[in-house]
Amino acid sequence: MVDIPGKTLEPATAEFLRRERIRAVCLFRKNLGTEAEVRALIQDLRALMGPTALIGLDQEGGSVVRSTFLPQAPSAMALGASGDESLAEGVGAAVARGLKSLGVNWNFAPVVDVNNNPANPVIAERAFSDDPDTVARLAGAWMRGSLREGVACCVKHFPGHGDTHVDSHLALPTVDKSRAELDALELRPFKALCASAPAVMTAHIVYPQIDPEHPATLSPKVLKGILRDEWGYDGVVITDALMMKAIAERYGYTRAPVMALEAGADLVLAQGSLAEQQQAVDALREAFASGRLSPAQGERAQARLDRLAQAYPCAQGDYPPAQREADDALMHRAWAQGLLALRGARAPGRDTPLRVIVQADVPTDMVSEAGPTALQALALFDGFRDVKRLVLDDIDTLRWAQVPQDGRVNVLVSTRRHRYEGALDWRPDLHLALWNPFQALDVPGPALVTWGYAQGALRAAQAWLEGREHAPGHALATLN
Repeated sequence: MVDIPGKTLEPATAEFLRRERIRAVCLFRKNLGTEAEVRALIQDLRALMGPTALIGLDQEGGSVVRSTFLPQAPSAMALGASGDESLAEGVGAAVARGLKSLGVNWNFAPVVDVNNNPANPVIAERAFSDDPDTVARLAGAWMRGSLREGVACCVKHFPGHGDTHVDSHLALPTVDKSRAELDALELRPFKALCASAPAVMTAHIVYPQIDPEHPATLSPKVLKGILRDEWGYDGVVITDALMMKAIAERYGYTRAPVMALEAGADLVLAQGSLAEQQQAVDALREAFASGRLSPAQGERAQARLDRLAQAYPCAQGDYPPAQREADDALMHRAWAQGLLALRGARAPGRDTPLRVIVQADVPTDMVSEAGPTALQALALFDGFRDVKRLVLDDIDTLRWAQVPQDGRVNVLVSTRRHRYEGALDWRPDLHLALWNPFQALDVPGPALVTWGYAQGALRAAQAWLEGREHAPGHALATLN
């Protein structure tokens, strides 16, 4: 599976896909223009790659969505805060309806990592919970909804990315736990769901008590030993992107694809330039020619991919306006049901003089979409009579001693993913955590947690601020 440049199928890319008989493409935000442009691109890809094409993307919900013009699903942890299994299933189905209308037949979701580490820099609200049974229950419901609507799922990141403090996009994390500890936490949701999951995505993480030499993506002990042999999994195993620094800087574009297939994967996600993708293709071709990879290994992988493509065909359909409107309403309701008030947080009265403190802009980190702008955050207070604004280029430059103590209620709005570091002396009267819920641990005092910043989340937060909405969500153990 490769990625492609741009919002149209360029001639050089088309020639590469045709020549190398590539059957799978992963789309990213860079590929997605208007809805009409996306439909045209997918039509072109399917015409080139044939009826068994696999076209995938990350449409998890929350901050990790690629197709932003579709109804915006809540993050997994927002659904976890509501605890509503039927709601999770409905959201999974609605996400799939939107994707299927475009011609996308593979969604790299749901995340079944157990985020029990508040310092995790890359999962956080992308996980359903810090409890493995809750993750399995809600992720399983989300997956049932998607599969019923005809879009393949992919549980990730096997065997678990929740208890890390390093982002594998940037470095190689380690989870130094025994097999018994992994069975009790990280592996538990994967084991519960793999029988019904059409695909599993690997993690670029070393688990030294299982395999001290290889990250899971390249580890026969993890992929063959646990997933294939012990659990009997016969669905598709796809790697996470091999261009992530955890893999690319250590193994390169030629070693990693071969090692992944040796370890038990069926499909390598080989992003990069055409030259880098060609290196991966050539390395695999050479490995099969030399006998390092056997014909039987290739045939098994192809058979699994064929089954996936046949069960979830890449075919565009209609998205009737009435259904789209109903799905959008469902997403808004789901965001509202996850809204969480911590430490006695209460909405200020609309006549209360306020000071809103927020960062100007939060650019994308290439994993998530760009965070909410200061204008979006300030718009939450349009219904208030007297609001002063303190907008900072970087919220880390905030010095609480410089905030006037003039009787105004000071409201801090957190709009970025990363946790706050160091001993903060910030003492807002109200903290709105619009992205990473664990920022509520960094800033003392009352907090409202939205688990994300899609339109549904912001609308629910505004309704709460104006006294029109309750915050019925439940806190995770790690947020207490």
